[in-house]
Amino acid sequence: MSSIISLKHLYKEYQLGDGSVFTALRDINLDIHEGEFSAIVGPSGSGKSTLMHMIGLLDKPSRGEIIINSRDVSTIDDNQTSTLRNSYVGFVFQQFNLLNKLTVQENILLPATYSRRNLDFDPIARSEMLMEKFGIISKKDSYPNRISGGQQQRVAVARALIMKPQLILADEPTGNLDHKTGNEIIDLFEELNKSEGITLIMVTHERELAERTRRQIRVLDGEVISDKKK
Repeated sequence: MSSIISLKHLYKEYQLGDGSVFTALRDINLDIHEGEFSAIVGPSGSGKSTLMHMIGLLDKPSRGEIIINSRDVSTIDDNQTSTLRNSYVGFVFQQFNLLNKLTVQENILLPATYSRRNLDFDPIARSEMLMEKFGIISKKDSYPNRISGGQQQRVAVARALIMKPQLILADEPTGNLDHKTGNEIIDLFEELNKSEGITLIMVTHERELAERTRRQIRVLDGEVISDKKK
């Protein structure tokens, strides 16, 4: 499998008010390969969310490299980062982050609406294909606050996929769902990974969910302390 992103000797440091430095990530060396379904796991404050932000290009490292397609993207400017992030990664969050003033379909189309590149596909047709696939086509004209939590998360997954990204990052994607609905979302992730080869990384503190992935990257005190593959 080819690597779609590599982190090399990555550090993230924050200057504190008393002049001291807090190291959130320390010497991270990590390769994410095409077609993987992985979990980043660790307790609160371990650095797993900071690591996700680095992989998703939501933040820049203090030191080290982020390599995508043989290019170090850790030092590119904000506009270049935004353009790359829009096409490279789709995000699924615990809070869904849907806009209640927009319909389900309009929420799914948002990344395409804000895209700065010419698209090689019809975003409306793709949104309808995704809604059909995820069983929410009947809700296309509904508003997020009028549908269930599980349906909202399916909308969020469809939105993450609309730009045909190389990678999906899911941050505690079942945190606001009941056990049954949460398992349905993980079932959906597994299906996307197995049938379409979509690369997925899930950030979670739940061991049961992590064990459903094929790779568990365990983080503690800003360091990767284990990296196990099934």
